[in-house]
Amino acid sequence: QVQLVESGGGLVQAGGSLRLTCAASGRTSSNYAMGWFRQAPGKERVLVATITRSGSITFYPDSVKGRFTISRDNAKNTVYLQMNSLKPEDTAVYYCAASPSTGLVRDIRLYAYWAQGTQVTVSS
Repeated sequence: QVQLVESGGGLVQAGGSLRLTCAASGRTSSNYAMGWFRQAPGKERVLVATITRSGSITFYPDSVKGRFTISRDNAKNTVYLQMNSLKPEDTAVYYCAASPSTGLVRDIRLYAYWAQGTQVTVSS
């Protein structure tokens, strides 16, 4: 089991930056692939970034590629999402999640553990 607590959301102007933090406890975070998801009002929850257990491979959809960076520090049991050049379309509740699967995990159905979510609002 792993417990996830995230922080760092808030209000930011378009073009600005924000860093989200996800702290893991319980089983060591190196046993899990990690992902960040977001859900805007009336829309599906979608993947925005994922990283393998060791941090060796990352994946981003085209909507955030080049603007968002996922990273992890397994010694601190912490995962980050650095968001730059933010757009109003990035406004959503952001969730970090953990998957016991190996490799690069892009399927939301493979994520077993979820944080509480944090609101990110980007004003124009």
